[in-house]
Amino acid sequence: MAAAFSLATRVTLNNGLTMPQIQLGVYLMSGSEASRAVKYALDAGYRAIDSAQMYHNERDVGHAILDYLKAHPELKREDIHYTTKLASNGTYDRARASIKKSVKECGLGYIDLFLLHSPYGGKQARLESWRAVEDAIQDGEVRMGGVSNFGEKHITELLTHPTLRLKPAVNQIELHPFNPHPSLTALCASHSIRLEAYAPLARALRMKHPTILSLSKKYGCTPAQLLVRWSCQMGFVPLPKSVRRERIEENAMVGGFEIDEGDMRELEGLDEGLVTGMSSLLFFLLFFLFLFFKFLFLNFFSWSSLIFHLILLVLGMAVVVVVVLVMKEGSESGGCWSPIC
Repeated sequence: MAAAFSLATRVTLNNGLTMPQIQLGVYLMSGSEASRAVKYALDAGYRAIDSAQMYHNERDVGHAILDYLKAHPELKREDIHYTTKLASNGTYDRARASIKKSVKECGLGYIDLFLLHSPYGGKQARLESWRAVEDAIQDGEVRMGGVSNFGEKHITELLTHPTLRLKPAVNQIELHPFNPHPSLTALCASHSIRLEAYAPLARALRMKHPTILSLSKKYGCTPAQLLVRWSCQMGFVPLPKSVRRERIEENAMVGGFEIDEGDMRELEGLDEGLVTGMSSLLFFLLFFLFLFFKFLFLNFFSWSSLIFHLILLVLGMAVVVVVVLVMKEGSESGGCWSPIC
C-alpha cells in the first residue's frame, strides 16, 4: 500500500514542532500572481507558503492568507504555516530590524519559519544574523528558525559555535534527482536538520528525461508528481511553484502511488550536479545580446540609440559577472547557492 503523502502530511522538526510536508513556493511571482496562487493553494488544501524578503511579495502573501482566513472562519492563523527569509546577512541590529519588518509586512502577527536566505556576508555576519533569529524566537516574533543554501562548512560552523542556543530546524536548498547533494543531506540528517527542497521540479529542465518519462508512465503520474513524490519519500519538504490553479492542485496529488526501492535508486543515479539557476542566467545574457544585435540590424542609423543599447549591454554583462563571482565565492566556501532561488 502506498505511503500516505498528501497536503495533510506533516513532518516533525528537531524542536518538536511540526509543519506541512508539501508547501507552495512563490519565488518570482508578482504581488498579484502571489495573491492568486496563495488562494488557489489554500483552496486546494495547501497549508504552507514559502516567501522571502527578496521575492518582494511578503505583504501580498500575508494579506492573501488573512483574506482566506476571514472567508473561512473554520481555519485559524495557526493552521497556516508561513515562511520568509532574510535578504542578506549583516550586523545583529540590522538583521533584528529586518525580521521585525517582515513580521509587520506580512501582517500575520508572527512568522512560523524564518530562514537566513544564504551564507553570504562572512562568518561574523552569519553568526550575528543567526543570533537575531534566536532572539526573535525568544521574543515570540518567530516560531522556528532555519537556514537556506548553507553548505557543509556553514552548517558545521554554526553548530559548533559556542554561542549557539538553537539549532536550525531546516536547511532549504535546491534538491531534485539531478542534484541530490548526498553528503550535505547526510550531514543535515545526522543533526536532525530537515531538508527543504526548492526547485523540486528542476524548473522543468528535465521533464523529458527518458528516466523521468519512463517512470511517470509506469506509475501513471505526471513528471512533476514523480519528482514531488521522490522528494517526499526522501524525507524532504518540497516547495513546488506554479501560478496556475490546475498545476498547483496537480503537483500535490502524490498519494496514489509509491516509487519502489529499485526506482528510487535509479532516480538517485541521475545526479549531474544540475544548478537550475544557471539556465536563467544564460537566458538573461542571451536576452541582452538579442536586444543589442537587434539594434545593430534595425537601428544602426541612430547614435543615441546605439549608446543606449551599449549601456544596456554593459549593465547586463556586469550583472552576469557579479552573479558568476558570487557563485564562485559560494562554491569555494562550501555553499550550494544558486543565483536563482
